This record gives sequence, structure tokens and C-alpha cells, in this order.
Amino acid sequence: MEFITAEEKKQLEDKLKQMISDRPVIAQRIAEARAHGDLKENAEYHAAREDQGMAEAEIRRLEERLKTAKVADDVEIPDDMVFLGATVKLRDTDNDDEDLYKLVGEATGNFSLDYIEVTASSPMGEALMKARVGETVKVDLPRGIKRFEILEIV
Repeated sequence: MEFITAEEKKQLEDKLKQMISDRPVIAQRIAEARAHGDLKENAEYHAAREDQGMAEAEIRRLEERLKTAKVADDVEIPDDMVFLGATVKLRDTDNDDEDLYKLVGEATGNFSLDYIEVTASSPMGEALMKARVGETVKVDLPRGIKRFEILEIV
């Protein structure tokens, strides 16, 4: 089971609605390409069919994810515990660098945020999940083990 925030659930639902509403557009592209004749050498037709296949696969993935995901309820979480949706200030114990990290179900890929997104299934996310302010977590990263002190939950 995967935990997601209410905000992430809303984003997934919006994306799913958008993709479902785009189905007729892709079907229209296929119909127009089919009208051009020979399907064996019709690049537009094959591209539209490929787009349709990828869109349908993504729709199925989103539907399955929404069906199996559980929304993390903020009421049940102690104020000093890191959980999904929490933004935490961490200090790297090796060099005293401080950064903000947000524990998310799925990263948006937006690198212009004031914090670094960490998925709950990543080594960093697993180390942070259910840790408390003041604790030092050990993260097994590809370049070796790093330790971070949890300074505060923002």
C-alpha cells in the first residue's frame, strides 16, 4: 500500500480526468490518419496509435494507484514526527549543510521549489518516515552512508 497526501490525490485525480477527456482527441487523430489511406506506411496513424497505447497505459496506472493508495491523515500524526507531506529541515552531519526536504508519494519533477522532494519509497524517504525532530537518521545512498539530523518540521 502506498501513502499519498490529499494534495497528491487531487493532482492524480485531475491528471486522470484530463487524460480521459483527451481520449476523443486521440481517436480523432487516428481517424484522420486512417483516412489518408495505406496504413502500412502511414506514420501519422502509427504515431497516433502509439500515443493512444501510452495514454491508456497511463490511465490504467493512475486508476490503479488511486484505487490502492491511502491518503495520509494529518490528524493521527504527532507534531514532531516526520510523515508523508511533511517538510523538514535537515542538517548533514558531515558538513553541517542545512536543507529543506519534503516527503512525498510521487515527485513532481519541479526543481524550482524551495525544498527537495523525497519520495517515501526512496532510501532517504524510508529513513525519514516516522523519525522525530532531534533524531539523526542514517541514509544508505549509492555513494555511501550519510547521516542527517532532523532540526525541525516546517
